Amino acid sequence: MSLRKALLAATVLSLPVAAQAQPVTGVYVGAGAGVNLLQSNRDRGVEISTDVGYVGVLSVGYGFGNGLRLEVEGSFRSNEGDRGEIRAPGVRNSRVNLSGNVRSYGAMVNAIYEFSLGPVQPYVGAGIGYVWQDLDIRGRGPGGAISLDDTDGRFGFQGIAGLAFPIAAVPGLAVTAEYRFLGTTGHEYSVSGLQGGRYTYDNYNHSILAGIRYNFGQAAPAPVAVAPAPQTVARTYLVFFDWDRADLTDRARQIIAEAAAAAPAVNTTRIEVSGHTDRSGTPQYNQRLSERRANNVAAELVRRGIARNLISISAFGETRPLVPTADGVREPQNRRVEIVLR
Repeated sequence: MSLRKALLAATVLSLPVAAQAQPVTGVYVGAGAGVNLLQSNRDRGVEISTDVGYVGVLSVGYGFGNGLRLEVEGSFRSNEGDRGEIRAPGVRNSRVNLSGNVRSYGAMVNAIYEFSLGPVQPYVGAGIGYVWQDLDIRGRGPGGAISLDDTDGRFGFQGIAGLAFPIAAVPGLAVTAEYRFLGTTGHEYSVSGLQGGRYTYDNYNHSILAGIRYNFGQAAPAPVAVAPAPQTVARTYLVFFDWDRADLTDRARQIIAEAAAAAPAVNTTRIEVSGHTDRSGTPQYNQRLSERRANNVAAELVRRGIARNLISISAFGETRPLVPTADGVREPQNRRVEIVLR
């Protein structure tokens, strides 16, 4: 597996659907996996190189809600032996095919600071801890077989840079993509087939990981309150008539003019005009009288500039009195047309 292919795979795996970023607050857990490049090492004229390998990381941490978080981490890295080169006094330079593995087991404490940039959370951090490196490398040089099979632990240090992409559908969940540099120095190993019997190894790792992080106790963001639409308040105007008449008085024309002037100011979309009578007369006659009254008021509204298609006309005769009376009673308040602006 080439390094370029490994980097491309890690990049594709790290493409999430981003959501609105929130600071990490409280306890969280994380996991990541990816590719690891172990730098070649040279000691005593022997250089050891490895293939691109893999890395896995598990972490538990606490976020303070202000971008700062602390975590403990366990990690594992493995790289297969690839090739070697022997350069020693009196020995012709020679390339050596290697087999076996170089493995690292780390326990680290990290301090990380996270920034909120819209839907993305970039972060940087540093850590210290302890790393055990296990060498199981074999090869054959001009002087015979070379074998390193030993484990050594040293103080470790690392730098971290990454991006977190929160997932809106699951509060607290984020997808991560990051780079980590892990280093330890001065590992000492027993080696057979090499003068001096010792080999010093500096362990420098470059890792690219894709992962997930879950922050416990995160609630979904509160929905944005939407102001209710203002309720339309209807305006009602009453036009009164003389007994058994449908023609408009001067006072009636004045009231109709007020209604026509108010209609544009209140953004009227519909005007209801309904005619009524008192109970003096037969129901059939009063029905026709209420129709004439409503039509006359509507015609005056049109004359005052109201579009006819905004006006709806109805007639109720004596069936909806403003003041309930006995049959045959002449009640002035019931002889009316109601204009309702909506």
